[in-house]
Amino acid sequence: MKKVEKLSLIRITVSAVLLVILHFIRAEGWIRLSLYLLPYLIVGYDVLLKACRGIARGQVFDESFLMALATVGAFAIGEYPEAVFVMLFFQVGELFEHLAVGKSRRSIAALMDIRPDTANLETENGIEETDPEEVAVGSVIVIRPGERVPIDGEVIEGESSLDTAALTGESLPRGIRPGEAVVSGSVNMTATLRVRTTKEFGDSTVSKILDLVENSASNKAKSESFITRFARWYTPAVVGAALLLALVPPLFDGQWYKWIHQALTFLVISCPCALVLSVPLSFFGGIGGASRQGILVKGSNYLEDLGKTETVLFDKTGTLTKGSFAVTRIASAGADGERLIDRAAHAECDSTHPIAESIRRAFGKAADRSRVENVEEHTGRGVSAVVDGAVIRAGNALMMKEAGIDCGSVKAAGTVVHVAENGDYLGHIVISDEIKPESASVISELKKRSIRTVMLTGDRAEVGESVAGELGLDAVHSELLPADKVKHVEEELKNKSPNGKVVFAGDGINDAPVLARADLGIAMGALGSDAAIEAADIVLMDDDLNKLTKAIDISRRTNRIVRENIIFALAVKAVVLILGLLGRATMWAAVFADVGVLVICVLNAMRTLKTK
Repeated sequence: MKKVEKLSLIRITVSAVLLVILHFIRAEGWIRLSLYLLPYLIVGYDVLLKACRGIARGQVFDESFLMALATVGAFAIGEYPEAVFVMLFFQVGELFEHLAVGKSRRSIAALMDIRPDTANLETENGIEETDPEEVAVGSVIVIRPGERVPIDGEVIEGESSLDTAALTGESLPRGIRPGEAVVSGSVNMTATLRVRTTKEFGDSTVSKILDLVENSASNKAKSESFITRFARWYTPAVVGAALLLALVPPLFDGQWYKWIHQALTFLVISCPCALVLSVPLSFFGGIGGASRQGILVKGSNYLEDLGKTETVLFDKTGTLTKGSFAVTRIASAGADGERLIDRAAHAECDSTHPIAESIRRAFGKAADRSRVENVEEHTGRGVSAVVDGAVIRAGNALMMKEAGIDCGSVKAAGTVVHVAENGDYLGHIVISDEIKPESASVISELKKRSIRTVMLTGDRAEVGESVAGELGLDAVHSELLPADKVKHVEEELKNKSPNGKVVFAGDGINDAPVLARADLGIAMGALGSDAAIEAADIVLMDDDLNKLTKAIDISRRTNRIVRENIIFALAVKAVVLILGLLGRATMWAAVFADVGVLVICVLNAMRTLKTK
């Protein structure tokens, strides 16, 4: 609890104690007024000052003005205890508000801790501590164990583990070695690293993330905008209604005291602070809760819209698949699979092609180059070599045909490498982009939420259809250029329901136009990707596809809490306001309609901070 909140609690406690004591003291006239003014001013002096400042600035109709008017009016008609109680409970509600907002801010402030204060710069005079903003691109910095990476760069010396939890929400450390990129904001855990910077501090990942979080509140959700407009018209309207209630009925029955009392009660009831506070607090909490999961939302409008997702369009490579080649099938023809992969791995031992690297990985051990000679690359076809004295060919069907070897017709969702030994066909190896382990379950979870799933890919039709079939996608469009993907997004936008949203999820590397065109762009695995952070509305900071459904669930939960608060606050207000107009509402009912509803709505809004 901060100093201001502690002071507020002390004031509330002292005022409450004095009010209890005064209940047992019998006094009349000016003495009684003076006694009750003491707890009133202790607990409410700041509200009176705010009301006066608001009037001086022309900003009259806010909750401070309403509370001041109602309580001063209560003093004017002799209802001293009620005036103190109203101000006392209003300050209790304000304290709950500060505590709730403080908790939301602390959840986001935890993310702000990723900003490093210094960088260890290598100079001619040794290592010097300097401001990260003064480190030029291409400089060498030293990152010791326990220190945060201050600027994006590439490791030139040292092997260590990085804690990226503050960026990705992932608790498992990530191994790092020379030649690999490090991103600012992560923590070096085990060994000293020398890193050559690749960006200026202002362009580094940590700066971009913090900028997103700090500016997320500027993009208001429709619910927030509605409440702002509502309060702008609502408050003057209820003040006018209160004046009419105080002045018109007494003209007919002469009961001025009764109707002024009812008008003051009506003013207390009418305070819209429960709505004005709880709705933005709910979205603020939702954004904070999402950030702790490694999900960055650029504004509450995007968090609100995500819950209305109707269709999710996926890029294939790097989103649904790993974006790396791997052997997915070994089919032998008269030879065992072990002999087949052995011959292929040795023939490909000198190739740097991704296909050759995937075959060597599948072999599982280092190739014995002493067994290999006369290696020859055949551009666009494959490779040939002499292995253990036998001529081995590993390549596509055209290579086999040119050598007069019958390899048959093989249909596969991937690249097929045929292998032959001394003209005899041994079989084939299928190499394809691996599907992420979680992709199928994520598609299934989206379907449970009644969300349509579509894949857009530039890959061949048979590859796209194979992946879509394995994952159970509703539709797939293959062999697409970036412009074609944009056209398909526009088609989905035309066919959606009026309130539905079309989301595109891509890896953020080359999908900027599509991310920008969809209702919502979600960048997958965007750690360190400038294109993703700039183009997407929501950024998932690691490569875990499960966070897509988690983000949707957070959005839907936040929207549900916002709706609950709006409906509850308006319903209670409406009932008690009607009772107030009819002269049936007491000041205690007014206190509940204002402060009670505020506290309940704030407590409900704080549930958005919790993430499963």
